[in-house]
Amino acid sequence: MSKRILVTGGAGFIGSHLCQRLLDAGNDVLCVDNYFTGARRNILHLLDNHRFELLRHDVTFPLYVEVDEIYNLACPASPIHYQFDPVQTTKTSVIGVINMLGLAKRVKAKILQASTSEVYGDPIVHPQTEDYWGNVNPIGFRSCYDEGKRCAETLVFDYVRQHKLAAKVVRIFNTYGPRMHPNDGRVVSNFVVQALRGVDITLYGDGSQTRSFCYVDDLVEAMIRMMATGRETTGPINIGNPVEFTIKELAERIVELTGSKSKLVFRPLPADDPRQRQPDISKAREVLKWEPTVRLRDGLIKTIEYFDDLLHRGDAPHKAGANRAAL
Repeated sequence: MSKRILVTGGAGFIGSHLCQRLLDAGNDVLCVDNYFTGARRNILHLLDNHRFELLRHDVTFPLYVEVDEIYNLACPASPIHYQFDPVQTTKTSVIGVINMLGLAKRVKAKILQASTSEVYGDPIVHPQTEDYWGNVNPIGFRSCYDEGKRCAETLVFDYVRQHKLAAKVVRIFNTYGPRMHPNDGRVVSNFVVQALRGVDITLYGDGSQTRSFCYVDDLVEAMIRMMATGRETTGPINIGNPVEFTIKELAERIVELTGSKSKLVFRPLPADDPRQRQPDISKAREVLKWEPTVRLRDGLIKTIEYFDDLLHRGDAPHKAGANRAAL
């Protein structure tokens, strides 16, 4: 039986892939986005689908629609974007989730909140398990996002306890793939665009920081499985790839796959950047029967093809990595 599903942030990188998967499953999808970081080009291929509806809207304002499920992905997720207007970032996380939880309560919809590994801050527990409370600076430059997402999780659980809402929380770790914003400062997109342009690849610190990279198709599969769980499963559940790589290893792989002549250059590490980030996905394996299947090399090849096409079409910004890579 098809459902009517709302995806906030649906024109973004992850949201556009999620919309496509939900449509492929025969659902009616309402995509809501204010295009602060999302892009119309991400969902152009969906506009002719009669089951797809697009609405320009900011989730910090109430939304009155009839839906069966809500995926709340609305929030800028890279430091370049969320630090541009930090007050608005916090409002999107906090007021936005209040509005979506209120909508879910009114129409008795299930809701999934897209949280983040940033709730763990610069972790002193490795790998990160869901019962770790994190090591977060509440007054730093990243706090608008980190603490906004932590508060959003608090609100979800309070709505579950107080209003018996059917709600889910997933904590998303580093994700990459086609339709990433070409100049959002994320490490994969920065490195790929720099390599394709043959300019220096900028690493921060000595490149020994570690990250775990999950391909977007794997992430979307996990989100859909989480939404399908029963009312008793709220989470939070870590979603990411537990295979760990250093930032320097990632850069070297991208140089190899692109055949680039780019050189690696090193800059000082920014404040509050975590040195390690790796999910413990034991709970996802147990509850969702899920684990990532796309190898880093295979996912990078698809991502490189996307950016190569974007650059040749002239759709990418002029400068690659104009700001620091979000590690």
